[in-house]
Amino acid sequence: MPSVLITGANRGLGLEFARQYTADGWRVYACCRRPDTAADLLAIAGGSEGQTTIHSLDVVDHGQIAALAKELWDDPIDLLLNNAGVYEPHQTHLGKIDFAAWANLLAVNLLAPTRIVECFLDNVARSDKKQIACLSSQMGSITDNKSGGHYLYRSSKAALNMVVKSLALDLHDRGVTVVALDPGWARTDMGGADADLAPADSVSGMVHVLDGLKIGDSGKFLSYNDAQLPW
Repeated sequence: MPSVLITGANRGLGLEFARQYTADGWRVYACCRRPDTAADLLAIAGGSEGQTTIHSLDVVDHGQIAALAKELWDDPIDLLLNNAGVYEPHQTHLGKIDFAAWANLLAVNLLAPTRIVECFLDNVARSDKKQIACLSSQMGSITDNKSGGHYLYRSSKAALNMVVKSLALDLHDRGVTVVALDPGWARTDMGGADADLAPADSVSGMVHVLDGLKIGDSGKFLSYNDAQLPW
């Protein structure tokens, strides 16, 4: 049975990842800050006969990350899915940048996934699939930025993309495939009600992309529809 660890699994795309991988027969480690309030995730886990378990994890607490890695030390993880992320609280214009909010975005969107990779790398390396995926955004593409603004969110995802590229090079000899994924504009709390994609369609697309990955794809920035995006 392949296994996946998902951060931010209590809502949005993370919840849909948990739902689809549970339905596909995977062993799912679903992580979120407040399991006791994650009713939809609890329902998925409750109907899975132990196949899906929920783990308390605040991704900005590096001690919690290390503690969970110690708890799961013996468990191979085929796919480490860094899904948890936040968006800037408002469009931040030059001259009115909220630097405290920026620091928080970098803590969640950049530092947390990097720390998670550090702590769970050996679990991934002992698995069959040996995959790490970080949810990025087309807004993190420097080449594609033709409208400016959104300094906080764009920079956090651009930096995450650089981490993915370096990880792909550093982990190649261990057979680990590392990619950045753009989920498209999905109707979640972050994407809003006017977004193009249903979460189920976004996630099913990304699951298809991940299912087809080979080591030669490591270091790529891929969309949910399998298109390769420019850095």
